[in-house]
Amino acid sequence: MSEDAFRLWSYLSSGPLLWLWVTLVAYWAGDSLFRASGRKPLVNPVLIAVALLGTVLTLTGTPYERYFEGAQFVHFMLGPATVCLAVPLYGALPKVRKVLLPLLAALLVGSVTAMATALGVAKLLGADQALLASLAPKSATAPVAIGIAEGLGGEPTLTAVLVILTGMIGAVAVTPMLNALRLKDWRARGFATGVAAHGIGTARAFQVNETAGAFASIGMGLNAVLTALLAPIVLGLF
Repeated sequence: MSEDAFRLWSYLSSGPLLWLWVTLVAYWAGDSLFRASGRKPLVNPVLIAVALLGTVLTLTGTPYERYFEGAQFVHFMLGPATVCLAVPLYGALPKVRKVLLPLLAALLVGSVTAMATALGVAKLLGADQALLASLAPKSATAPVAIGIAEGLGGEPTLTAVLVILTGMIGAVAVTPMLNALRLKDWRARGFATGVAAHGIGTARAFQVNETAGAFASIGMGLNAVLTALLAPIVLGLF
């Protein structure tokens, strides 16, 4: 980088809105590639945006703290965006009432399995208690998971990374996996996605089918509540 370019970058990077724009442009690029690919799950817009942002931060030598100062508005919007998922939930209430008991059973099994398998593998690999506490709520939506991790003595920043990774892996893998299992019920597909892969998985479910998206939002919301209740108990077993 030339001296003039370096000075220009230093000037621009000191502005708080630069990183918000960089974040939005990175997601726009990821979403454009996703649409151009015919919405293939491997071309996940969040995954592409994260890779682009990581590359920019590395090449410019920008610390995460400076990036977050400008992009924290996106983080703030996680809460309202989660609340907005109540709209499709309300619209799907008649369908939910018909399968309430199976949904609750699937929720309990899915939530406990998500925590127990992750904690079990981490424990076998020698993870300490702080890491286990950070890992336990990985399948809950980010605002809830971070709060749970703090309460359990984990590292909120690490939990945020684990939550995002869980969501991206789920969004990429869920459609091929459920197709391979020949699961055709959109309610079951969506609910499983929301429980396992929270908001990012829910966004993917809405891209595939409206009913799947509605049930994914239900699964995500209910799993956030159940994880908050069960995480201390499950963590205590490890």
